[in-house]
Amino acid sequence: MACSLSTINPCSLFAYQPAVTAAAVFVRRDEPSRREFHSLCSRTDSRACKLRYRFNRLIRNCSSASPEVVVVEDEKYGNKHVISITPRLYNYILSNVRVPQILQQLQVETANMIGSVISEHSVSPDQAQLLAMIAQIHGAERCIEVGVLTGYSSLAVALVLPDSGRLVACERDATSLGVAKKYYELAGVLHKVTLKHGLAADTLKSMILNGEAGSYDFAFVDADKETYQEYYELLLKLVRVGGIIVFDDVLWDGKVADPMVNDAKTISIRNFNKNLMEDKRVSTSMVPIGTGLTICRKK
Repeated sequence: MACSLSTINPCSLFAYQPAVTAAAVFVRRDEPSRREFHSLCSRTDSRACKLRYRFNRLIRNCSSASPEVVVVEDEKYGNKHVISITPRLYNYILSNVRVPQILQQLQVETANMIGSVISEHSVSPDQAQLLAMIAQIHGAERCIEVGVLTGYSSLAVALVLPDSGRLVACERDATSLGVAKKYYELAGVLHKVTLKHGLAADTLKSMILNGEAGSYDFAFVDADKETYQEYYELLLKLVRVGGIIVFDDVLWDGKVADPMVNDAKTISIRNFNKNLMEDKRVSTSMVPIGTGLTICRKK
């Protein structure tokens, strides 16, 4: 069993597990987590010994000839193996993603936008492919996207909608929305897209007041994290029973599982994830793709 504790620099991080005996949670190598790790090493109780064994095994395996993945064993759920995504494995995944030429062009233009970090916030090709497939499988015709940026994910979805389909694209940045509009037009799907420039919450409230509640099949959210709960409540009114709402960034680069990270965005996502878990109005599935997607189905 080979492993790396970091998808960027294998074996550069410590494995630290404060609560769940049989699982592993990986955190960045900051001073607090290092102190916790060394404190664990000095303890002699049986729990500490068991965790120490797991840490030593992980670190020892990192020095093997092929440091490819972290394999996590969780006795609580039947010792299932779950692998991490390393750069080489992710490149293999991407080599198996069919990316239309127009999306490749958009990806390049987004990456080259001067002084912009927009490309870092856009969904990955494998995420876009999954979103488009969900919309297709669901037979979606009326869709909403909150946080369009330059339009990568919304274009992927618009391309698979029927000619009579409609996608409401909400974005507050005019420059990004302008790029998105350009590519909707180049792809021949502009007639399917309704552009909404401004605050998405205001747009969604206006749609509800306009009598559109319960009329949408699919929604995707990749916007300001502190507002996820508000977007969720509004979209829950707009999608029909059986409708799908997907949220991006729910794993937030792993920060949600790091007890040492407590910035406002991370806390907001943790709270949102907890609220979704407890919300009986939807069924959910958290998918570790990109920076994490949660797929919600309205009951």
